[in-house]
Formats: sequence, structure tokens, C-alpha cells
Amino acid sequence: MIGLGTIINVIAIIAGGILGTFGKKLLSTSMQDGLLKANGLAVIFLGISGVLKEIFVLENNQLSTQGTLMMIISLAVGTIIGEAFHFEEKFESFGTWLKKKTGNQEDDSFLNAFLTATFTVCIGAMAIVGAIQDGLNQGYETLLLKGLLDFIIIMVMASSLGKGCIFSFIPVAIFQGLITLLAQVISPIMTTQAISNLSLVGNILITCVGINLICPKTIKVVNMLPAVLVAVIYAFFQ
Repeated sequence: MIGLGTIINVIAIIAGGILGTFGKKLLSTSMQDGLLKANGLAVIFLGISGVLKEIFVLENNQLSTQGTLMMIISLAVGTIIGEAFHFEEKFESFGTWLKKKTGNQEDDSFLNAFLTATFTVCIGAMAIVGAIQDGLNQGYETLLLKGLLDFIIIMVMASSLGKGCIFSFIPVAIFQGLITLLAQVISPIMTTQAISNLSLVGNILITCVGINLICPKTIKVVNMLPAVLVAVIYAFFQ
């Protein structure tokens, strides 16, 4: 059962996507391109800020790093798994199917918009932690905040990428809905260390999404997604 927090999040994404799509019609091609690059920079620095928050620690008034080995292993193993099972091809196939079923065959930017928006709003600790809290009846404040952030992000993205961004609500609903449903099982696994690992690796992937906005198809982000799961598992060996 999808929790109230995820429902609010989904509505926020749809609303932001619709507003952004209408706004796109008012922008010239050069404005859309400029906004796309600006989006890319914003997403890159959003991801980097999350990475820096997790990787740097202050001990005895000295700045040191943590989690670097975990980061390297998670990204390496996760990418191997993703490449072996062709995750990107499968996800693109779903996006192509969705494009056809929603009557957007003529929209050349639909697939890129859908994939980019999905990775931006699905990857991250807020989605998992918020969905678990919702499932355990601990409140939906985290997902409410995420919904507000997603509304702004999707609205801006849709104004440059197009209406494909709207349909990122589907993976969000499925992903967060499943976590809410399985909250009792997942909660003990998501220790403080596991959440920290997930946040670090997840924000690296968000940074990759930003890079792809500026330089399309530079990094196969979907094939790196298993790295998030590897990061969580790694927490139990630290």
C-alpha cells in the first residue's frame, strides 16, 4: 500500500511537471538549452554537496575523510552487476514502452526527460528513509519535504526537457510504495551506517545525472544503480 507521504510526493511531481511543460512552450530553443545546462550544474552541485557531507569528518579540529574504500568498492561492484544484467537497456525499454503507451511517439526528448528526472528524484536517502518512516507510522514529514523539492526540480527540468519528466512519478510511486509496504523488514537493515553509505553513493550517482544533462550519454547511470545496494550491504562489514 502506497503511504500518504508517497502520494503527496507523486502529486507534487505531476504538478511540477505539468507547470514546467507549459512553461517550456514560452521559451525559445536557446533558452531551453541554457536552462538545461543550468539544471545540469545545479544537479551536479546538489550531488557534490551530499557527497562532501558524508565523506568529510572533523576530528580533533582536523578534517579527514571516511568511506572512500566503500565508495570505490560499491561503484565498481555495482557497475559490474549493472553492466552484466544490462540494466540501462531494460530501463530504456520500459521508457520506450511508456512513451508509446502515453501517445508520445513523436516526442524525441521523452525518453531522456523520463530517465533523467527519474534518477534525480528516485536516488537518495530521503526517498528510502521517508518511505520507511511512512510505513512505520512515524510521520510523512520527510516525504513532504522531498515532495516540495521534487516539485521545484521537476518543474525546472520539464521546462527544458519536456513532459517526459512528469512520468517520473511512476518509478517514484513503485519504489517508495514498496519500501513503505516492506518497512517492517527494511527498517532493521537501514542502520545509521547503511544510510550514510547509501547517501554517499546515491549522491555520486546524482552528480552523474547532472553531468549527463550537460554532456548527454556520458555515463550509464542505470548500470551503476546496484552500487547503492552494495553500499548498504557493505555497512554490515564495517
